Amino acid sequence: MTGANSSKSTTGICGFDADTILLREKNLVDDVIGQYTFGGAFLLQALGKEPTAIQVELLDVVLVTIMEHGMVPSVVASRLTLHGAPESLQGAVAAGLLGVGDRYAGTAAQCGEVLARLIDAELPVVAGDLVADYRSTKTPVPGFGHPIHTGRDPRVEKLLSYVPANCAALQAARAMEGALSESLGRPLVMNVSMALAVLMFEIGLPVSAMRGVVLISRCAGLVGHLLEEIENPAGNALWRGAEAAVSYKPD
Repeated sequence: MTGANSSKSTTGICGFDADTILLREKNLVDDVIGQYTFGGAFLLQALGKEPTAIQVELLDVVLVTIMEHGMVPSVVASRLTLHGAPESLQGAVAAGLLGVGDRYAGTAAQCGEVLARLIDAELPVVAGDLVADYRSTKTPVPGFGHPIHTGRDPRVEKLLSYVPANCAALQAARAMEGALSESLGRPLVMNVSMALAVLMFEIGLPVSAMRGVVLISRCAGLVGHLLEEIENPAGNALWRGAEAAVSYKPD
């Protein structure tokens, strides 16, 4: 049968009528509210499958780990936006989220891309080739080294304790760690971004979702900073500090 409705786009996520709201074929009121954690509901909504208890636990670990990163540029942007537009909490959150990038919010999505190339591959060989590719272009290998945690990232061991030793993503990360250390001639251990990517692979999240998970977590962290900004403002000091630190110098 052909007609105007035959090519209509569809969604499998949500539907509703006057009396019912459906989320992935589950009744929101009867089957979801009070039955799922936020993380569990997210996995159900995003992946379209019933999450396991382990998936929900690992997602919570990931979200808690990356929620707070201190006065990084995304937080400063949020606080300054609220200082300039105190009526726009959502604008301040959005300003911070726009600044969530690879430099200060971690490279978990890039690490996911690396792991995707290594999983089910001949690890020592492919990992070595991949390291050589990065080094030939003088590109930092995502997921290794840290400007503050130079010896070891204290979060990594804790995070990796949540996955089994035979986890394919963990084995791939370890192979990359070994190949990079061998190439450099000195040990260089993985940082939190690579460990988070390992956990997200174990959850079953596609690489395309990993940046989104980071944004969910950082959104919560930004809201916390903005609540503090309302009660104990730092925006004016940040602004004045920038004025004092940056002087005018004609070209």
